[in-house]
Amino acid sequence: MQTVLNSLKGGVVPRIGLPYITVGRKSEIAALLHDVEIISEGGASFRFIVGRYGSGKSFLIQTIRNYVMDRGFLVADADLSPERRLQGTKGQGLATYRELISNLSSKTKPEGGALTLVLDRWISSVQTAAVQETGMEPGDPGLTKAVDRKIYEVTSAVSELVHGFEFARLLSLYYHAYVDGNDDMKMKIVRWFRGEYTLKREAKEDLGVSLIITDDDWYDYLKIFAVFFRLAGYAGMMIMIDELVNLYKIPNAVTRQYNYEKILTMYNDALQGKARYLGILMGATPQAIEDRRRGVYSYEALRSRLTEGKFSKPGARDLLAPVIRLEPLTAEEMLVLCEKLADMHAGLYGYERKIGAAELARFIRLEYGRIGADQNLTPREVIRDFIELLDLLYQNPALHMDELLQSDDFTYARSEAVSDQTDKNYAEFTI
Repeated sequence: MQTVLNSLKGGVVPRIGLPYITVGRKSEIAALLHDVEIISEGGASFRFIVGRYGSGKSFLIQTIRNYVMDRGFLVADADLSPERRLQGTKGQGLATYRELISNLSSKTKPEGGALTLVLDRWISSVQTAAVQETGMEPGDPGLTKAVDRKIYEVTSAVSELVHGFEFARLLSLYYHAYVDGNDDMKMKIVRWFRGEYTLKREAKEDLGVSLIITDDDWYDYLKIFAVFFRLAGYAGMMIMIDELVNLYKIPNAVTRQYNYEKILTMYNDALQGKARYLGILMGATPQAIEDRRRGVYSYEALRSRLTEGKFSKPGARDLLAPVIRLEPLTAEEMLVLCEKLADMHAGLYGYERKIGAAELARFIRLEYGRIGADQNLTPREVIRDFIELLDLLYQNPALHMDELLQSDDFTYARSEAVSDQTDKNYAEFTI
C-alpha cells in the first residue's frame, strides 16, 4: 500500500496493487481483453490508448499488463524518449528493443528480466515431457535423442520466419549449453538475444552466427520471440510502448516520418496476419496522434487508417477501433476512487478512517467545480490533492478537512494548477 500511495502522490503509475484502485475503465479493459483472446488463438492486435497527460492512459496500460500476465502472457514494456525511438540513425530503435527485452516480465517474474528464466523453463519442460513420453531415466542416451527431437520441432517452426534460421540456431546452442552446464556460452547467447552485440565479427567468433540485431530489423525479432514464447508454453506476447509524444517532439521531419513508417509496418503486420501471438499497445496524447503537421496523422497512410469514424462521439466511442480515446472519469467514479484511497491510507497508517461520504463528496464537488475543470482536471491532479489531504490530516490530528478545503491557499493553488496545465499544454504542442 505504501508503494501505491507514494507512486500516486508523485504522479507515477504503480506497478503493483492496480486492481484495488481501478475505477471507471471497465469498457476499455473489456475491449482490450477481447484482443487478448484473439492473440492467444494465434492472431495479433494493435491499439493506441490516447489521453491527455494525467488522464490515465499509462494507468490503463499497466492495468492491462497485470491482467495479461495473469493469463499466461509475457509482457515487454518501454517508454519512448529522445534516446529510445522506433527508428533512428544513432541506434535509438535498437535502444527501444533492448529496453523491451530488459523489461520482459511474466507472472512469476513481474519485475522484468525474465528472458533467461523463460529459456531455462522451456528446456526443463521439454526434458520433463520427453521423460513422460519415453519412460526413460535422465542420463539415458535415448532420452537425449528424444529431447533433441522436441527441441528441433520448436527450432524448425521458428526458422521459417524472417531471420528465424539464426534465431533457431541460437536456441539449439542454448539448449546444448544448458545441458553441458556451459554458463559462459549461455550468457553470450542471451547477450545476442538482448541485442547487445554491436559487431557481426564478434558474434561470428563467439556464436558462429553472422547476423546481429540492428536498428532496422529489431521488430522482426520481436515477432519471432512471440512465436517462440507460444511454443515454450506461454499464451503469447504483449508489447507496450508509452510516451509516443516523444516521436511528435522529434525536430527533423524526415526522422519523424521514418518512425511513423515503422508504426505503419507494425500496424499492417498485426491486421494482415503477418504477426502471430503478438499484441501491441501504444500510449499517446491527442496532439501526438491528431496533429496533421507533426503527429501520427501527418503520415497519410496512418491517418487514413486510424481516423475516427463519423458516428463516434464523446460518450459513445467505438472501443473496437484501433484508437481508444479515454473519456474523463466522472465525478461519481472519482468519488469511488477517493474512497478506496482513504481506506488504503487508514489501513497503512493504522487509524480509523474519519472522512465520511459527505466529506468526500464535498472534496469532489470542490475539485470539479473549479473554472475549466471539465477541460483541464485530470485524475492525476485529483489523486495527488487527495493523498496530500490525507497525509496532512494524519500528521495534524487537530486539523479538520473543511479547514483545508476552504483555505485561501488551497483555492489559489487549485486555480494555479488549472492555469499552469493549460499553459503547459499550449506550450508543449505549439513548438
